[in-house]
Amino acid sequence: MSKIKKYITFGAPKIEKEEIKEVIDSLKSRWIGTGPKVAKFEEIIKNYTGSKYAISLNSCTAALHLSLLACGIERGDEVITSPLTFAATANTIIHVGAKPVFVDIKKETMNIDEDLIEKAITDKTKAIIPVHMAGRPCEMDKIMKVAKKHNLYVIEDAAQAIGAEYKSKKIGSIGDLTCFSFYVTKNITTGEGGMITTTRKDWTEKIRIYRLHGMSKDAWKRYGDSGYKHYDFIYPGYKYNLTDIAAAIGIHQMAKIDSFDERRREIWEYYNENLEDLPIILPPKWPEYIKHARHLYTVLIDKKRAGVSRDEFMQKMHEAGIGTGVHFNPVHLHSYYRNNFHYKKSNFPNAEFIGERTVSIPLSPVLTGLEVKKITETIRKIIIKRRYI
Repeated sequence: MSKIKKYITFGAPKIEKEEIKEVIDSLKSRWIGTGPKVAKFEEIIKNYTGSKYAISLNSCTAALHLSLLACGIERGDEVITSPLTFAATANTIIHVGAKPVFVDIKKETMNIDEDLIEKAITDKTKAIIPVHMAGRPCEMDKIMKVAKKHNLYVIEDAAQAIGAEYKSKKIGSIGDLTCFSFYVTKNITTGEGGMITTTRKDWTEKIRIYRLHGMSKDAWKRYGDSGYKHYDFIYPGYKYNLTDIAAAIGIHQMAKIDSFDERRREIWEYYNENLEDLPIILPPKWPEYIKHARHLYTVLIDKKRAGVSRDEFMQKMHEAGIGTGVHFNPVHLHSYYRNNFHYKKSNFPNAEFIGERTVSIPLSPVLTGLEVKKITETIRKIIIKRRYI
């Protein structure tokens, strides 16, 4: 086998001189923990989303966990969410002692079917976690209406949706709390990182304390220029804080989010134009009142139509030097959820349909025109060659 000259990594971030310079500045300052750059990054996200408060964390998983705690979700409660998501969405519900209750998705949106949510509500239901799959916002008006009717909290899993909008409202300004991810593959990155946006001051203060062991004062406040301050442990908290090194990257990533979005749009449209005649299903169009974050470009591959299975396709792409991803195998089919909640195949047929066929191809502003062309040409070779053998 010939050696691959350059592997096109799935979801590679675009890190440039501004981010590097800011990180070096943090290192030289010797303030590399949670400090002034974290505060600046929080302010940027708060202003960008139009939320009242923004609280940084070391992951979206931490954001989901602390959002549930802030709402008082506890053992015996139920939280409704989508089965088509990363396991962290459901895992964090379990972390607080509650039970995840899945509601199937709509095939065309890959988002939770908002028309089925009310049927899943019981007297134990305390919250809904809609997941903005691939960067496409859920139908938030209907979800918020159901939540208000039943006095439920709405915690948005916006891990893939920074920059998305619903009816001219930024994701991050609609639900009670919104959780973002800045993992390395996301639209903007801090390497690892997350953020919660909310309008409630009491939740904000509680989450800030929970994120650093439950201490009343973080290190920046304890050791700042105003002198040492004693701290108190108010809660048995967690080690979930973001660092200034990570925030240094995020500050400049956010300055470029519009140009990143524009490049994603260009690549998205190129894929649409150059793959539309193949026997695969491309991402559907969305209504005008939605601004898609275009986090993932997902295609559905059915062996009967394409002549190749999803997994065979991924292997062929890998052999050609191109990384791909699966977003996602439905949570309810993973071992823990099958064994502990007795879920089985056929429980959520739409999520399973997507999970068996979906594959995400590279989509990142770091991709060059030649790389995008190679990706599309490789897909065409695999599908056409395999279909007509």
